Amino acid sequence: MKRFAVLLTGLFSMGLLILSNCGTVPITGRRQLNLVSDGEILAASATQYRQFINQSHISNNGTYNAKVTQVGRRLAAATNTFLKQNGYESMLSSLSWEFNVVDSKQVNAFCMPGGKIVVYTGLLNLVGNGAHSDDELAAVMGHELSHALAKHANERISNQMLVQAGGQLLGAAVGSRSQMLGSLINQAYGIGAQVGVMLPFGRKQEYEADKMGLVLMAMAGYDPRYAVSFWQKMAQSKGGNQTNELLSTHPSDANRIKAIEEYLPTALQYYQGGSSRESTGRTTSTTKKRGTSREVSANDIGSYLNGR
Repeated sequence: MKRFAVLLTGLFSMGLLILSNCGTVPITGRRQLNLVSDGEILAASATQYRQFINQSHISNNGTYNAKVTQVGRRLAAATNTFLKQNGYESMLSSLSWEFNVVDSKQVNAFCMPGGKIVVYTGLLNLVGNGAHSDDELAAVMGHELSHALAKHANERISNQMLVQAGGQLLGAAVGSRSQMLGSLINQAYGIGAQVGVMLPFGRKQEYEADKMGLVLMAMAGYDPRYAVSFWQKMAQSKGGNQTNELLSTHPSDANRIKAIEEYLPTALQYYQGGSSRESTGRTTSTTKKRGTSREVSANDIGSYLNGR
């Protein structure tokens, strides 16, 4: 009986801990578990990121570097303005944008907590230099940026803390806690034994990053419709060799494309058709409906993305 009471007390305490450590994802409004402070995760991820950069071959391709920097800065400007205008200004202190291109055949990109974005030359080769290559690159970078904005790594590590480390990590001394957090970030990003091999986020987080990325790229003046063409290229590049979605935390390309097409009507409400390309960071657009204009708000987009 005594052991049962102790168990109930522990479960009750854990429930209070979870309820008191929930955050809200910008744009979608989804509630998420958040057991790690921004300071802790930024310090640990910065160490991992610098190790990755030091072990990687940074590209000296001027065209690729300029392309990634330009697209990244416009997305970052749109993101910063959205946060300022929609009650998330406190998040700006945790974002310090940085853009790097790494020479690698991997068709990949990632964004570490704090806004450290890496794009591989393999992905840039796939995007190419066509008329809408910037739009396709913005779809990828917007997706990766959204992982950082939504604090998906924090959420993922918080879940790992509960499942794997439990009370030991939650109550650990500062030094050992920092070491363990570094290890969990290492696991989350696959940095270490296999430098730069990203482990996938959960499917829920992947779909959420797709949704948020569409909105952010549209705000930055990039056409979100070209997210579809990018993922079609990705599917073709695999030659049909795709893991069953049930065996992977990544959505299948077919399901991802279908979901993106469903989100496009809302994302397009934020797109100015190219007219806002010199005015990045717009968080609203005016859309003609039945002869009138209306402003699309963050609440509109949030309700839609959460399954309207």
